[in-house]
Parts: sequence; structure tokens; C-alpha cells
Amino acid sequence: MKITVVRAILEANERIADLNRQLFDQSKLYVINLMSSPGAGKTTLLEKTIDGVKKDLRVGVIEGDIQSSQDAERIARKGVPVVQINTGGACHLDGNMIRETFHEFNFDELDLLVVENVGNLVCPAEFRVGEDMKVMILSVAEGDDKPQKYPLMFRESKALLINKIDLLPYVDCSLEKIREDSLRINPDLRIFEVSCKTGEGLEEWFGWLKERVKEGRLG
Repeated sequence: MKITVVRAILEANERIADLNRQLFDQSKLYVINLMSSPGAGKTTLLEKTIDGVKKDLRVGVIEGDIQSSQDAERIARKGVPVVQINTGGACHLDGNMIRETFHEFNFDELDLLVVENVGNLVCPAEFRVGEDMKVMILSVAEGDDKPQKYPLMFRESKALLINKIDLLPYVDCSLEKIREDSLRINPDLRIFEVSCKTGEGLEEWFGWLKERVKEGRLG
């Protein structure tokens, strides 16, 4: 009985996510579902990304958190449209939650919509929201065992940003192991090694993202 209930929830979300995707496609809007554990650097990366692509892309953001609007306030200071979703305890965003924010945006005036999911390495990977791709962030401070412990997140993502590489001299973490384990799970995964503090690796990420959005909007 429990398996049936879970399956029904996932199937219902798939239907809503497909409807969301149809709407995004009509507006030629490229959508990213940004995922990580708490503290990996999602919001900081998003701030840097907005700065790095704003000359070429019009960006909107949906912020997901269990409580507070701190992250949305940070993003709003970048001058982009942003809506906060507080889940009140739920560990992920789903298709229906983000659908409830659509009236706050004019999708025809955006090129890229970033959904910053709730900090969690499990549930967000299971629930589509209608995105073109899932992108995950892993900070070196979390260790190099995460691909083996949370394989679904790596399997579902199209890009992995290994963040906070400026901390490598101070933590016990092997970039080579993360790369090897991640690519074993998902051979097509695009991996970027970045530091939001120093800026290292970010330009490569910006360029790759702009190309994906361009291809998606022309498709």
C-alpha cells in the first residue's frame, strides 16, 4: 500500500511537470533545477551566475527554502525577478509548488528561469518541476564520498559544479575521486571545478550555460 501511494504522488507530479514544461516551451524559456545539500553554495553561485550572464540572458529565479526569505532577498538585490517558496517542512520543491508562482512572472521577458531547490541530496532528484536540466553543486567541504552515497542526484543531473575548491588545502577531499565516481554513475555528466570566492572556473560555467540556453531556445 505504501508503494502504491508513493507511486501515485510521483505520477501526479510528472503530469504537472509536463504541463509546466509545455508552458516553458511556449515561451522559449530555459529552466534549470539547481540542487545541493545545505551550505554547498547554491545562492552564492546563483548570484555569481546572474552577474556573469546578465549581459546576454534575462534571468528569473524561484527560491525554495523550508523557512525564511533570506535567499530571495539576496537575489532580488541583483535586480532580477524572484519569488520565494517556503515549504514549511517539505524537503523538496515539486511541479505544483512552482506552478503556483507563475502569475508572478512574465515568461516572455525571460530567457532563463533558475529554480533553487531546497537543500537536500535526496528528494529533489526524484521530483521534476518541468526543467530542461538538473544541475547540482557539491562543495569539497562535504567530502568525496557523496557520489557513492547519493547516486540518484548525480545520475539525474546534466552538470556538476564542484564548489569551494579554494578550500582544498584545508579539507580531506579528492577531486579525482569525485570525478571518477560521478562519471561512473553518469558518463555524460559535465563537471566544473569552481570557487565562488576566488572566481576560479566560473567563466567556463557561464559560457557553457549560455550555450545551453541558446540551443534550448532555438530548439
